[in-house]
Amino acid sequence: MKITFLGTGTSQGIPVIGSHHPVCLSTDKKDKRLRSSILVEIAETVLVIDCGPDFRAQMLRENPSHLDAILFTHEHSDHTAGLDDIRPFYFKQEGDFQLYGHQRVFESLKQRYGYIFETENKYPGAPTVALNSIENNKQFTIGAATITPINVCHGGLQVFGFRIKDFVYLTDVKTITDAEIVKLKNTKVLVVNALRIREHHSHFTLSEALALIEKVQPESAYLTHISHELGFYEEVQKTLPKNVFLAYDTLTLNL
Repeated sequence: MKITFLGTGTSQGIPVIGSHHPVCLSTDKKDKRLRSSILVEIAETVLVIDCGPDFRAQMLRENPSHLDAILFTHEHSDHTAGLDDIRPFYFKQEGDFQLYGHQRVFESLKQRYGYIFETENKYPGAPTVALNSIENNKQFTIGAATITPINVCHGGLQVFGFRIKDFVYLTDVKTITDAEIVKLKNTKVLVVNALRIREHHSHFTLSEALALIEKVQPESAYLTHISHELGFYEEVQKTLPKNVFLAYDTLTLNL
């Protein structure tokens, strides 16, 4: 299984438009972060978790030959605003494009992308999608990937994380119950959000992310959904435990 970090930034990305913060002015490529998303390749199955507003640029950069499905963690724009750019995959591939997410997410997408979901007089240039509802505690399979949903909270909003084999991807987490932490048992690689050092109402801080990592005890952990306030990549990395790493755009893991 191969994991590629398509983006590792928070909702505004880094650099933030118009910002003069030192991290936003950094020339280090690892300090430049598109909106958070990953590409998962397992055997012949190719999946993306979340397609934010940078989805087109991310797909052009990685150039996958096909895309079997997109899994949505939740409905916020930094995780869904690239939906229209599935069109090249839809036109190239046979059948409806497969989307997986909470039913609530689909209702949100229908409001924002009504032309995709129309059934009468549909514009011929719009993609047609198949909606696959994810249920908590119910595994599902896409091609060669067996996926376990993990239920977490992003402030007051339910969000799905996902486990595939010994790899777990969690983003936009603020709280997670002990019952869901059980699903992380024996995880080899854990990816989790760490927005910044100071408190945030709906995201893990660095210390909160490290506390979860300490509880789960994965072989290695990667931090994502990072804001410029966390600091420079090179400086922050030096402060982390030996098995914890700041993820960065284009980083690949072969598991």
